[in-house]
Amino acid sequence: MKQGIALTPPMGWNSWDCYGASVNEERLIGNADYMALNMKEFGWVYIICDIQWYEPEAKSTEYNNFYPLQMDEYSRLIPAVNRFPSASGGFGFEKIAGYIHGLGLKFGIHIMRGIPRQAVHAASPIKGCTATARDIASSYSICSWNTDMYGVNPDAEGAQEYYNSLFQLYAKWGVDFVKVDDICNTEYKPLEPYSAKREIELIRSAIGNCGRDMVLSLSPGPAVLDEAKHLCDNANMWRITGDFWDNWDQLYAMFERCKDWSPYVKEGCWPDCDMLPLGHIAINTPGHNKFSRYTNFTKDEQITMMTLWCIFRSPLMLGAELRDNDKWTLSIITNPEVLRLLKHSYGAKQIQRTHDTVIWVSSDEDGSKYVAFFNTSFTKTEPAISFMNLGINGTYKAKDLWTHEVIGEFE
Repeated sequence: MKQGIALTPPMGWNSWDCYGASVNEERLIGNADYMALNMKEFGWVYIICDIQWYEPEAKSTEYNNFYPLQMDEYSRLIPAVNRFPSASGGFGFEKIAGYIHGLGLKFGIHIMRGIPRQAVHAASPIKGCTATARDIASSYSICSWNTDMYGVNPDAEGAQEYYNSLFQLYAKWGVDFVKVDDICNTEYKPLEPYSAKREIELIRSAIGNCGRDMVLSLSPGPAVLDEAKHLCDNANMWRITGDFWDNWDQLYAMFERCKDWSPYVKEGCWPDCDMLPLGHIAINTPGHNKFSRYTNFTKDEQITMMTLWCIFRSPLMLGAELRDNDKWTLSIITNPEVLRLLKHSYGAKQIQRTHDTVIWVSSDEDGSKYVAFFNTSFTKTEPAISFMNLGINGTYKAKDLWTHEVIGEFE
């Protein structure tokens, strides 16, 4: 069971948007130091090492197909020591996690669903049973965009033992958060929209038996709305979109996704709008942009994105190189009143949508009410709405949370 985990939306940093698969120890530690110094007091605590930390030659978002991966004797991937020197001597991520914990932060990793292909081809052992990697693999279950893994046959003898051994290793390392990829989307498997359902259950069971609390995040999206109960029963976060980048069309589409998923937002269950492409991103992402850049979103679009993510209560995962944050970027991710909306509100819903305006409302635990007005057109607009239509009765003092300006008192 996943009791008492992620009671508010997780907030942290993930290495993907800036470094793709090329993150290394220095980059993890450097961003952790920045977060501890500048962001921790506002609730930012997770440092997530994204994909292919086990691939010695990974250099960008463009994967090296069928390259040798670092693996232990039990078919489990381990950090590439040329990129993570403290992993040498069999320590894995234990020393990095220890350092991050010492800063008062939490550490997470990305994994791909399944078992390494190289382990299957070599019939490598699985810890805790007599089965081998070849015995539990589904050779037809592959990822369309990464060649590292085969899926696991959940009914095979040894399948649960494999996942148990993985999460026992992660617990030993001190992992607090695991993002599992290629497991909940419909984009890449339209005829099998939720084919990894049983594999998700193996992972949930393994986490429950590893002896350490871990947040379980499932990617990529869009997740299957009809499977909301199963997702909530087994995961803490699940992506409701494909990879989200800094363009208006994707941001505009998120309004409808958030409306559809808003009934399922609750403690420990967070539909995930994906990462916040703010600040300095795309440093090693030639598949998305030839050069590193600062976000393409305008300041108004950045405010729109942060407001929607926070009133909807999506997890907040930054993708920037934090050490390059400018004053503006730091200010919008450390606004305490907006972040209170993320952490302490409830009942968010869209109550109005026209050709140029979207309006959401929610409530705060302290009795306050939140109203978010979004202009989705390309011209100025003056939305008109009464408190009665918002379901709000009484006299209220209105305040703009982004400017901290008290606007006035209204009935």
